[in-house]
Amino acid sequence: MNDKTRFHLPAIDATADASLQARLQRKIDHKTKPLGALGRLEGLALQLGLIQRSESPSLRQPQIVVFAADHGIAAEGVSAYPQAVTVQMVGNMLAGGAAINVFARQHGFALQVVDAGVAAELPAHPQLQLRKMAHGTQNSSREAAMSRTDAQAALAAGMQVAAALPGNVLALGEMGIANTSAAALLLARLAGVGIQDATGRGTGLDNAQWLHKQSVLACALLRHPATIPLDAVGELAALGGFEIAMMAGAMLQAASERRVVLVDGFIAGAAALVAQALAPNVRDYLVFCHLSAEHGHRLLLSHLQARPLLELDLRLGEGTGALLAWPLVQSAANFLSEMASFESAGVSDK
Repeated sequence: MNDKTRFHLPAIDATADASLQARLQRKIDHKTKPLGALGRLEGLALQLGLIQRSESPSLRQPQIVVFAADHGIAAEGVSAYPQAVTVQMVGNMLAGGAAINVFARQHGFALQVVDAGVAAELPAHPQLQLRKMAHGTQNSSREAAMSRTDAQAALAAGMQVAAALPGNVLALGEMGIANTSAAALLLARLAGVGIQDATGRGTGLDNAQWLHKQSVLACALLRHPATIPLDAVGELAALGGFEIAMMAGAMLQAASERRVVLVDGFIAGAAALVAQALAPNVRDYLVFCHLSAEHGHRLLLSHLQARPLLELDLRLGEGTGALLAWPLVQSAANFLSEMASFESAGVSDK
């Protein structure tokens, strides 16, 4: 591992600022509305103001990055789809035909796809970044998914991807057959959730397939004893995926630059678990966009003490839930910056 791939944890400041928080809360409370009438949008506006250290936050040049990778554990039959679907879906994204393309165009997000570890060679494309760590991870039910060196290099690569992007909003998505297995394993290990509770049906397993998946993941956990004290990089190496590692790195870098980070569903949530274990202050910068239909997602969000903005029974990934929540994030920033106060509007306060 050379200096270009060596992982150095960036400095991430907590957003807590009592004076600014008081000013923001006063501004929110004195808008032309009853106290608290915009509900959870008010808490989101407060978070945006604290992230940007501003009483009038603005959202500029929003970016969506989809990290794609394959997983060796797919060989154990834990997914309803074959591994070849990963590269096929990456091709669909680069052709502009995936759901994330539709929503990115709708909401004005610049889209990049990152080959973090797809099990095929991808042709060059203007929207594709080649950061391939390997042709997929190893089978974590039989050996470590990746080496510690590769886990650190993947975290560093995700940081580099984020650092090169413009704007102050970063949405993160993923594509990778069997990545719900890697996410479930990380949830079990990093949050102490039982593997049966952490394991969902992914892309649509029937009951027998779901039970088989639980059995495979239980074997993976037995093969890799828990690190004591908790070693997030070690757990990531043993159980994770290259796209999860790069998303975690991107979150860390974006937070160090005081960007708003839009977290999609279960897989992105697993990356958030890794990022928070490495740097607890990263949590201040994360906007959790939706509660997915994946079995363990509610427990993951509970562990992170996060309330998602939407609950639409999504289970697609790609960053789709993050972009569907984007209008709410915009509305929170806009009402804080543009809505009249009782004083400016000449409206009587109670």
